[in-house]
Amino acid sequence: MARIMTPPSSVPTLIAPSAAAEGADGRPRTYEVRTFGCQMNVHDSERLSGSLESAGYVPAVPGEDADVVVINTCAVRDNAAGKLYGTLGHLKSRKDANAGMQIAVGGCLAQMDKDVVQQKAPWVDVVFGTHNMGSLPRLLERARHNDEAELEILEALEVFPSTLPTKRDNVHSGWVSISVGCNNTCTFCIVPSLRGKEKDRRPGDVLNEIRLLVEDGAIEVTLLGQNVNSYGVEFGDRHAFGKLLRAAGEIPGLERIRFTSPHPAAFTDDVIDAMAETPAVMPQLHMPLQSGSDRILRAMRRSYRSDRFLGILDRVRAKMPHAAITTDIIVGFPGETDEDFADTLRVVEQARFASAFTFQYSIREGTPAASMPDQVPKAVVQERYERLTALQERISLEENQAQLGRRVELLVSTGEGKKDAATHRLTGRAEDNRLVHFEVPSASPTPRPGDVVSVVITHAAPFHLLADAPVGVPLEIRRTRAGDAWDRAQAESCAVPAPADAAGAPRPVSLGLPTLRLGV
Repeated sequence: MARIMTPPSSVPTLIAPSAAAEGADGRPRTYEVRTFGCQMNVHDSERLSGSLESAGYVPAVPGEDADVVVINTCAVRDNAAGKLYGTLGHLKSRKDANAGMQIAVGGCLAQMDKDVVQQKAPWVDVVFGTHNMGSLPRLLERARHNDEAELEILEALEVFPSTLPTKRDNVHSGWVSISVGCNNTCTFCIVPSLRGKEKDRRPGDVLNEIRLLVEDGAIEVTLLGQNVNSYGVEFGDRHAFGKLLRAAGEIPGLERIRFTSPHPAAFTDDVIDAMAETPAVMPQLHMPLQSGSDRILRAMRRSYRSDRFLGILDRVRAKMPHAAITTDIIVGFPGETDEDFADTLRVVEQARFASAFTFQYSIREGTPAASMPDQVPKAVVQERYERLTALQERISLEENQAQLGRRVELLVSTGEGKKDAATHRLTGRAEDNRLVHFEVPSASPTPRPGDVVSVVITHAAPFHLLADAPVGVPLEIRRTRAGDAWDRAQAESCAVPAPADAAGAPRPVSLGLPTLRLGV
């Protein structure tokens, strides 16, 4: 008899307080989540943090050792295992010196390796997979009570991760997962076997989560999916993604909508129309090319060809002339010839990407490509990679130089400008997602993360832009609800009463679930 698969639950998941969240001295135990991998993992880590805090754990002070270290792993690259086990080796000495410390490993590599993690690193306390993130507090408690390691890997998703409590990294911006899993069979990719078949959330659930984020101060959301534009396949609406973009654009207070990553084969004109006709959808598109060679695309089982890819870019730019388009490219896929690589260079030159994430192909065990003949020698891959990155760096610089003199609106961010303190600048993202470091004149107030500033681009580099203010000209700042939310978060972190809202009541704190909100 065929097994009937139960659809994942979309009911909000409540995490009960855990006895393991309290140390022997009665104080809450601290945690740290380390994230390896893609935006989906970043989103998942926010859920892991929210679940731990709901259970009673508190974030570790930066620079101090945490009582619980959680590693959320990636399995896309072959070096993912080396990175994980190297990190675990480093943590072993810390654990040996700190009685009661716990280490948990989750995510895609844990889902793939299962008990191998504990065989290679027996000091790991908990191993969990991509389908049961909400189990982490319970597994930590069980491991601590029984004084033995816990392994729990589910083969199918039971609850959507978006139903779990969330501890967001940024109050002004949020990730919203609209689907999990993937129905494609790209020969280089391990993700479908680890994340499962595509499961779509209902549009009403997605829109409700966006509204809750906006209520908490967010003015920007990024919609996430392994193939975000195939959204709706599960409930039979091939135009569902375009409809979702338009519906999200009608939510009051939401100023910026982004999404990642779409698949070229499923990119339809109704999505382009929705992008162009919905003011909140930003003029930005990240769409993986992977290769410019049609022969290699066939070997990858990528169900589009280079002409179709370039045609999508032409149609997007016809509707959104200032759109910045970025991509992913793999160099050295098995069987790639000099002619195939030349096709990739040709397509990159034609596409005029604002930037590109370029990767050297590495064998990923468990994928069809791993056993393909004609693996390209490492030296050849390296040489091609250097030529591709040099080409893209030139194009990125030229595209950024075209921004000189343009006035752009920046959403002020935190932590993206590594040299901000030394250069006395702040950093923000333009509507097209370009990174801009801007000067704050001495006579101007300092904008808060989440505020919006209007600046003129004065300098271009391949990977960033600068906006230095003319002497005597104040910075144009628009204070936003997101900036107000940042003020409240800062006040709460210092145990200072948060400013009252318009009705005179303190603003409630949310972990991302309607059932956990107070005073609503």
